[in-house]
Amino acid sequence: MMLRLTLAQMRRSVGRLTAAGVAILIGTAFVAATLLAGNLITRSTYDAIAAQYASADLVVKAPVGAPLTQAQREALRTAPGVAATADQIVSSELFTGGGRTIYQGVIGTTANPRLMPLELSEGAWPTGPGQVALPPDVAERLRVGVGSDVGVETWDEDGETQTEQFTVTGLVADPKNAYGMQGGAAVLDAATLAERAAAQRGGDPQVTEVSVLLADGASLGEVRAALAQALPRGAEVVTPAEHAAATARAMTGGQDVIFLVFVLTFAAIALLVAGLVITNTFQVLVAQRTRTLALLRAVGAGKRQVGAGVLLEAAMLGVAASLAGVLVGCGLGQLALLVASNGDAAPFLPSAITVTWQVVVIPVLVGTAVTVLAALVPARAATRVAPLAALRPDTGPSVEKGSAGRVRLVLSVLAILGGFALLGAGAALGTVEEDPQLGLLAGVAGGALSFVGVAVSAVFWLPRVTALTGRLVGLTGPTARLAAANTLRNPRRTAATSTALLIGVTLVAMMSTGAASARTSLTALLDTQYPVDVALVALDGGEDSAPSVPAAVVATVRGVDGVASIAQPASTQVTIDRYFDAAGHVAAGAAPAGTEPVSAHVVGVDAAEARATLADGSALDALAPGTVLAADSLADAWGLAAGDHLTLQGPDGGETLTVATAPIGAVTDLMVVPADLATLDAHPDASRLWVALTSGDVSAVAAIQDAVADADAQISVEGAAVERASFESVIDTALGVVVGLLAVAVVIALIGVANTLSLSVLERRRESATLRAIGVTRGQLRWMLAVEGMLIAGVGAVLGIALGLVYGWGGSLAALGSIGDVRLAVPWRDVALVAAIALAAGLVASVAPGRSAVRPSPVAALATE
Repeated sequence: MMLRLTLAQMRRSVGRLTAAGVAILIGTAFVAATLLAGNLITRSTYDAIAAQYASADLVVKAPVGAPLTQAQREALRTAPGVAATADQIVSSELFTGGGRTIYQGVIGTTANPRLMPLELSEGAWPTGPGQVALPPDVAERLRVGVGSDVGVETWDEDGETQTEQFTVTGLVADPKNAYGMQGGAAVLDAATLAERAAAQRGGDPQVTEVSVLLADGASLGEVRAALAQALPRGAEVVTPAEHAAATARAMTGGQDVIFLVFVLTFAAIALLVAGLVITNTFQVLVAQRTRTLALLRAVGAGKRQVGAGVLLEAAMLGVAASLAGVLVGCGLGQLALLVASNGDAAPFLPSAITVTWQVVVIPVLVGTAVTVLAALVPARAATRVAPLAALRPDTGPSVEKGSAGRVRLVLSVLAILGGFALLGAGAALGTVEEDPQLGLLAGVAGGALSFVGVAVSAVFWLPRVTALTGRLVGLTGPTARLAAANTLRNPRRTAATSTALLIGVTLVAMMSTGAASARTSLTALLDTQYPVDVALVALDGGEDSAPSVPAAVVATVRGVDGVASIAQPASTQVTIDRYFDAAGHVAAGAAPAGTEPVSAHVVGVDAAEARATLADGSALDALAPGTVLAADSLADAWGLAAGDHLTLQGPDGGETLTVATAPIGAVTDLMVVPADLATLDAHPDASRLWVALTSGDVSAVAAIQDAVADADAQISVEGAAVERASFESVIDTALGVVVGLLAVAVVIALIGVANTLSLSVLERRRESATLRAIGVTRGQLRWMLAVEGMLIAGVGAVLGIALGLVYGWGGSLAALGSIGDVRLAVPWRDVALVAAIALAAGLVASVAPGRSAVRPSPVAALATE
């Protein structure tokens, strides 16, 4: 009976339940997609590790600290039931060719092709000494092909290194990504690899793993047991799958679990927001069904039956929406996999997702549980409907009064005060005590506690904030005043809807603020360490020439978009009249016998040319003929002070100069004018290139690095802009992922705004009809709902932004205080974007409810009871 009645009520309320169902669908799709991602990571890692053993049936692992001897490996090869074995030796070799040098992992050939994880794509396998097969990308970078020679670093009897020429016999592919984490693998003849590995490791190739291929018809269990008995104590005989699982756990150190917990946290946020939307929906449904519930009570239905009917409806909605969420999550997972399979990650990925029972059952259970829990309060309200008193129309839920409200208020205020105190303590620990770990722990705990207090207390203060905002909006006209008044007719519902949006916006604003503060603080820190945006330093100049930045590189860098100016100072190496004493400290004077003088790199700087490239050009004001300029940090390390005399001895002469100091970061070069440099070295090198970029523009860094990569000389690229580009890339990637995940919660909250407006329209049909009857136009009625939607969304967004700024600043102080001065920043663009999106979404959310409000004629609506 109750089941049929529940189904009938759900059919009548299908439109109202759809929004709540969509909220649960999004949350459970999030959970399903996260579990699929975890499965994908696990599967990809296991497959890549297992692929190293090709078609092997078993893997023999040596005891810890006791590699398998030649005799033990031979015994494995000749054991009954064994068709072939392959020693798992992975070496690293230095290859040279085309003016480039590359370290590359190397494996050996196998006696049985089924034990070779790589495939030959061109040429032939190496069969003896002096032969190698290379991955295609390595061959391309070394500018060699099949039949060409490539240099390989080797050692003579005295341990001296020399380059030996190997012939490239073939190119090898890694279709199963067995060595993807090592950037692929080259192949040497097995005997050659063993000899080279033995030479590198002191006469023993140190074989700790052997892959085993069983003969046709051999029993895996019997051969495994026999090998285990024949091997020394501590050795293991496992399958490739078992070995892959153990290796993956050791590699990740549980990080894969941390990743899943991290992402599932955002899924929990989405489901929490969905729970608020569901509670709102069922509260209104119970209020609208007051007459039906009263009639049920009048004909004999008990309180438990009425409450159970509401919970049954919630459970059925939860199951249906969760199942749909699983389907959507699986569909999105497969779509993401298809997109990723066309990119650089293709070798790491399978062709299809793996749907396990956990991917289906866990989201359904979680989604159903959240829906039922969210419906508990409305179900309790349904049990309080009296058979007779409830026959009168209900005005809907209102704010709690009395002791329960006071207890809730007191507890929430305590949580807010205690949470913000903890957040402040975390900031102090990070900045004053310079303990970022403890500071972050206190900050996260304080932020979470205070935010719970804010959310719980929202029912008391958020409607008043909305009312104050409504008064300001109401100045624009009577329609806006009506909209503001409507938001206060059900304060609890308004508070719940705004709180749902408040959660998502707070977290988005917090991450954006933290990222902006991190950028500003790290940029300021880098500016104190590097005098220039980008510095190119030539590391070698070939066999017979001094290091020099090639003219072609200089010309290319000069033409890069975003480069403001460049300077190429000359430089040389000198010694100074300072030495390192027995304690390792710098002492003044000529170096006594048995001690080393301090060497320094001296740069000849034309002040007029270089001033435009330095972050602080005024630092060169003290540079003049007869002076040597030292950074403050270097002067402190060497015990120098302004006005001291320092003697420099270069390749072509010496000179005593007067010391000047300047705040030019952590610079280890001394600076002199070009004329003084010529006294020290008549032929200084041009190994430096200073580059200044357009203010704040780090996009040119990649182009400069590309120009250097194409040069034959070895050149390092460093500087403030290089470091800034690196950490900004990390920050932007992490921020994009986190904000993308949190956006799901914001979307659900905006669904709640639309749901609240739709339900308000249904409750106010007679009121809307009355307004129409007294002259309010369709457009004005739609605008009233639009203002109402923007008020609910806007208040939640603005308060969320304010909280996000506080939490972002507190987290920045806790996390970054130990690295230097933290500069708090406001991400104005992100803040404005979030506020605009919230207002626009509130406006869009009012479209469908507005159509429903103006569709009935005033006469028909007034006739409805």
